[in-house]
Amino acid sequence: MFWRSVVGKLAITILLLVSFVLFILTILLLEFFETFHVNQAENDMMQTATKVSHMVEQYDDQELAFENANLIKDPLSRMTIVNSDGTFRTSESTDDGLNELNPGWLRTDEDLMDVFTNGENVRKETNLPDSDEKAMIVGTPIGQDGAVFIYQSLDILNQTKAETTKIILLAAGIAIVLTVIFAFFLSTRITSPLIKMREAVLDLTRGEFHTKVPILTHDEIGELAIAFNRMGRQLKFHINALRQEKEQISSIVRSMADGVVTLNRNGDMLITNPPAEQFIQNLNYDKGMELGNSTHKTPEPLNDTLRSVIQYEEEVIREISSQGRTWVMIMTPLYDQTYIRGAVAVIRDMTEERQMDKMRKDFIANVSHELRTPISMLQGYSEAIIDDVAESKKEKNELAQIIHEESFRMGRLVNELLDLARMEAGHTQLDKETINAETYIERIIKKFKGIAEDNGVRLIPETKLPVSNITIDADRIEQVFTNLIDNAIRHTKENGFVKVVAETTPDELYISIEDNGSGIPEEDIPFVFERFYKADKSRVKNGKKKGTGLGLAIAKNIVEAHEGVITVKSKTDEGTMFEVRIPLNNS
Repeated sequence: MFWRSVVGKLAITILLLVSFVLFILTILLLEFFETFHVNQAENDMMQTATKVSHMVEQYDDQELAFENANLIKDPLSRMTIVNSDGTFRTSESTDDGLNELNPGWLRTDEDLMDVFTNGENVRKETNLPDSDEKAMIVGTPIGQDGAVFIYQSLDILNQTKAETTKIILLAAGIAIVLTVIFAFFLSTRITSPLIKMREAVLDLTRGEFHTKVPILTHDEIGELAIAFNRMGRQLKFHINALRQEKEQISSIVRSMADGVVTLNRNGDMLITNPPAEQFIQNLNYDKGMELGNSTHKTPEPLNDTLRSVIQYEEEVIREISSQGRTWVMIMTPLYDQTYIRGAVAVIRDMTEERQMDKMRKDFIANVSHELRTPISMLQGYSEAIIDDVAESKKEKNELAQIIHEESFRMGRLVNELLDLARMEAGHTQLDKETINAETYIERIIKKFKGIAEDNGVRLIPETKLPVSNITIDADRIEQVFTNLIDNAIRHTKENGFVKVVAETTPDELYISIEDNGSGIPEEDIPFVFERFYKADKSRVKNGKKKGTGLGLAIAKNIVEAHEGVITVKSKTDEGTMFEVRIPLNNS
């Protein structure tokens, strides 16, 4: 509204101030001019009366003196001369409302009688005899017993005062109009830069920091505009600096391998990075939440830890397990001076580190365990031969055959360890050649048909090979096939199936080995490609065909040497599926 604006307030303030001053000045002027006109009229009439008094005293011919006195008085006034002999003589006037004075009326007025008794000049406003008209009378003595009285109606003075009042009020009205114009002009001149500054501030709130206020004057408002423009430049500089710092921190947080979660005091998540979102999804998935909503709700372990941080006002370290993985979370309080406004949690996936630590500790034990059995058998059966425990040649040959098989088994274990060490060191040499994919796959599947039949397992091949010629290291890839198919057959019960899918595209070779066997426990899935890692031994159907725990590790290294990817999906008692994707355009 206009009345609430700076223009309205300033204009109204100026108008009220000037109106008050003009009101006081008008009252004083009216009072002054009223008194001035009365005094002026009295003085003029008194001067005339004094002149008439002198003329009457100097002239012997009273008639001539009266005629001359009648000429010098105001035509609107009347003059009464009281001679020493008591005679009255009154002049005429153009004002018909002025009645003549009579001796009886004069004698009743004590104030006017002072002229005769005290010989003093008198001035008085009174009603004329036999009339309601008010008049102003002045009197001056003539000699000892005479007097001159001049009087006129107060209507003349009132008319003069009315004209003067009109002039003063007109001047006041013109002054008020000019004040209004000046007030609006001045207020708009003052507020115009302020309005532009307000618009500039609104632009600043919208992020338009390049906005500048025009400098129209060189007074305080101009200095304010200069300061405002300087403030806008500083804001733009600092906002850009904050934005760059925020982007830098955001990039650092997003590129961190550790998860980062910032929480407020109420437990609402403010900032998360991809590793933290994956961690939250895993926790919420354990609670049965849908994946689409799993990152919007703060998991209970984080809320519990946050409450501990707020209660004890110190850093809290907690270990959390979910989906077969282990995380270590360090939550630190965030302060607003002395008040805890929230916390920041750093979450690290320690699954691989823990597993690597365990594997480093178990490596020697695993190797010793794998070598102990064949060495013990070699030692025992060789001592039996030396001690002639076996009497017949057939028995000795049987013992020698067992020694040969165990030495072959020990040699295979050593060779696999050496191959795996070379692969992990990056010393794998691939001998690539272009082969016919269909013939190659058929040969591998044919090799396992007999083993599958012996175990009561159906081997189901499924090929789709529009690209027939592929370039790979045939021996290494066959080793991958051998490990995966052999594992699938060994872990599948009788009347089960093993499905081998092979597909080619111009870009890749896709291999899938699926079975409906015992499956892999969820907690073992992340580690199936580690050296010497074995899941629950109850999964192995034939105890004589237990592996060394190196086959999948070797298969993974062979696939990665071909720049491919191998993945596993499994559910306990439902089956397992390994998928291999090898690009065909690699060098």
